[in-house]
Amino acid sequence: MKIIGILFTILTAFLGCSDSSKWETNSKEREDRNRDLSPYEQQVLNYRDSMSAIFYSGSNNVLPEDEISPMGKLIFFDVDEKFRIKATFKKIEDGEVFEMKTSTDRLPEYRVYGKFSFQLDGDQSLTLYQNVEQPEYLFCPFKDVTNGETSYGAGRYLDFKMDDLASPILDFNYAYNPYCAYNKKYSCPIPPYENHLKVPVIAGEKKWH
Repeated sequence: MKIIGILFTILTAFLGCSDSSKWETNSKEREDRNRDLSPYEQQVLNYRDSMSAIFYSGSNNVLPEDEISPMGKLIFFDVDEKFRIKATFKKIEDGEVFEMKTSTDRLPEYRVYGKFSFQLDGDQSLTLYQNVEQPEYLFCPFKDVTNGETSYGAGRYLDFKMDDLASPILDFNYAYNPYCAYNKKYSCPIPPYENHLKVPVIAGEKKWH
C-alpha cells in the first residue's frame, strides 16, 4: 500500500545532485522526536519527512515556485494507531467500468475492483477502484467529516498493491492529498459518493493552506 520506497528513491536522487544539508531534518531534532516513539510511529514520521522534502524541494514540480522552501513542511494529524485498521476485502468480479469525475473536465476510466469492510466508530466500507489504463494502480479515494475543516475539502487518497489485498490494512495515517490541493493546474479524481464516510478520520495529511 505504502509508497515509501518510491518516495525515498526520488528523494535520494534529488539530494544526490543538490546541497542536501538544506533539506535534511536536524539530527538532534530527529533524535529528540524519536526517543519515545514506537517503531511504527518512527516509520510514519520518516515517511512524512520524505514527503515534505520531495514537495518543498520542488523535485516533483507540484508546488508553485514561490512556495519552494527548505523550511517547508506538509501538515499532518498526529500518528494514531486507532486509524491503522484491519479490514476484509471482497473482490467484485467483472466490476463496472465508469468515468470518474475530477476537478476538471477530464474523465478517466476506472473499474470497480472490490470493497473493504472495516470498523471505525461502527460498520464502514470503502470501494477500491482500478485504473483501466494502469491496471496495477489500485486507488481508494475517500471523504470524511473532517473535509473542509481540518483536511482538504475534496477528499484524500489511499493507494494499494495487489499483494496488500490478502491481509488488507487501511492505514489512514498514510492518507494523502491529491496534487490539486496544492496546485490547481492538476486534474484530480473526486471520491464517488459511496466512499463518503460519515465519521471523522483524524489521521493522515491535513489541508495545506
